[in-house]
Amino acid sequence: MKPINIQEKFTKFSKNWHPHQIAVVDDMQVILAKVKGEFVWHSHEDEDELFQVVKGTLYMQFRDRTEVVKEGEIIVVPKGVEHNPCTKKGEEVHVLLFEKLHTAHTGNVQHEKTQTHYPEI
Repeated sequence: MKPINIQEKFTKFSKNWHPHQIAVVDDMQVILAKVKGEFVWHSHEDEDELFQVVKGTLYMQFRDRTEVVKEGEIIVVPKGVEHNPCTKKGEEVHVLLFEKLHTAHTGNVQHEKTQTHYPEI
């Protein structure tokens, strides 16, 4: 039960698209990730995901539109909705995610970017 300095935690890792767990709240986890470029089209059949942009601008692509999520904003992706987060112009974006502990990184999609373990920092 101590404060967690999010900015300090971001200094602990450098790889893009490799989430790190910073806290657990009941059956939910709080994750930090650095993202750059395109991710993977995927969905989570039984879980919602909350993304908060801590630094930069995230482009959340949906099949029918793209939502621009700016620093300090959040977006919730409802369960079952196909999405693909990305960044533009080589920008590295820092995001905080809130999702269930058992949420698969890329849903049912297996890809070279898929991670199965989120290190705790």
